[in-house]
Amino acid sequence: MAHEVTVMGRDGCHLCEVAEAEVERICGELGVPWKAEDVDTDPEWRAEYGDRVPVILVDGAEHGYWRVEEDRLRRALA
Repeated sequence: MAHEVTVMGRDGCHLCEVAEAEVERICGELGVPWKAEDVDTDPEWRAEYGDRVPVILVDGAEHGYWRVEEDRLRRALA
């Protein structure tokens, strides 16, 4: 099954930058596509994710927030 990872974050968020770098590395190693989305570009995203960014989505479902749990993410993508 092909997976996709999305990092929901915002500009100027240090934790978001760290999460994006970690997701880029992990997904690159596993050959899994990923993208970053800015929650401030959509009022629904801003309402849903608020200050919990970064939020990591795997296949559109919330996987975690604030920090990337590498082992857990790798298991979800295996």
